[in-house]
Amino acid sequence: MATEDVVRAAGARTGTGAPAGGDTPQGTDTPQGTDTGTRTRPRARARPRTRDLRQLITYALVGGSGVLLDLGAFLLLYNVAGLHEQVANVLSTSLGITNNFVLNALFTFGKRDRLLLRYLRFYAVGLTGIALTFVLLAVFSRGLGVDPNLVKAGSLPLVLGFQFALNRKWSFA
Repeated sequence: MATEDVVRAAGARTGTGAPAGGDTPQGTDTPQGTDTGTRTRPRARARPRTRDLRQLITYALVGGSGVLLDLGAFLLLYNVAGLHEQVANVLSTSLGITNNFVLNALFTFGKRDRLLLRYLRFYAVGLTGIALTFVLLAVFSRGLGVDPNLVKAGSLPLVLGFQFALNRKWSFA
């Protein structure tokens, strides 16, 4: 058996999973039967999970500010300025998207490179929210007579969750 195969077989028997050539130095005083690989793996997994959770919470807080801005602008544009509900939706959502991009770039994902490309991607994801809300407004407001204010408010959590997944994987990857 080659030396590489012996190291690989030894790693498999002890559970360390040491690759050929060994990542662990030879001659260390590790008690026999101790699975050092198992002890370090949960910590390695915990950091990305903690980062992911922190990003999700920050994204939700930023999203909350965007939701308030979006909804407030929609209420003003639709109820006070008298704009058509779909026009008010596009304008208010665009304002919320821009707010969220700036705050997410700075605080959630910490990305300051390729801002124009990232903004265009972020806005493209935002357009999915506009499209989804457009359909919901058409169906529930025009079709079923539900107050557009309620439809807009009810669509926001659904849109927020969908957009987080897309933005994390595409806009800020």
